[in-house]
Amino acid sequence: MDLNLVWQTFLIFMVGTIILRIGGRKTISQMTIPQTVMMIAIGTLLIQPVSGRGLWTTFGIAGLLVLFLILAEFIQLKFDNAETALSGKAVPVIEDGKLMENNLKKHRLTVDKLEERLRNAGISNIDDVQYATLESNGQLGYTLKLEKQPATKEDIQNLIKFIQNGQQVETNNQSPDNIFTETLNYKADDIPKHLQ
Repeated sequence: MDLNLVWQTFLIFMVGTIILRIGGRKTISQMTIPQTVMMIAIGTLLIQPVSGRGLWTTFGIAGLLVLFLILAEFIQLKFDNAETALSGKAVPVIEDGKLMENNLKKHRLTVDKLEERLRNAGISNIDDVQYATLESNGQLGYTLKLEKQPATKEDIQNLIKFIQNGQQVETNNQSPDNIFTETLNYKADDIPKHLQ
């Protein structure tokens, strides 16, 4: 295989990744029809330099693209900075029931779309949400405030113990293992006053 073709394929992979990264955090199912058409058009345009070279060349290029994808995923497993650069990290969009306006604007997520995702998750009020994050795959991760969370078996068992023995009921919602803590690495000064 021509070494120039390998270089072109790698360049197509990198440029395509950058374009899709800039394009935003949306999965195909979340894209509008124009966004889907645009992604298909970008894919078609990216492959133009190597198209028309024969069936086996096309198979070889497809194989190289898959290898570059596997390599990129392997690099993301080994290096946290590479994962951040290629896939991104979760971004907080709600904290303590308050919208994080700057992060919504930065990721071009309107309040209406955020509310739509919350409704799909069965949440009827933004004030009920302790933390919500826009994940790198475009999905919404969230945790409800303690008083709005449904009771778990552990909660019921603790309540039974409390009633039977008068023991203190333990709650562990604010533990250091909370998965939302990694997304909250900003200073309180970064939040606009009107959002606090």
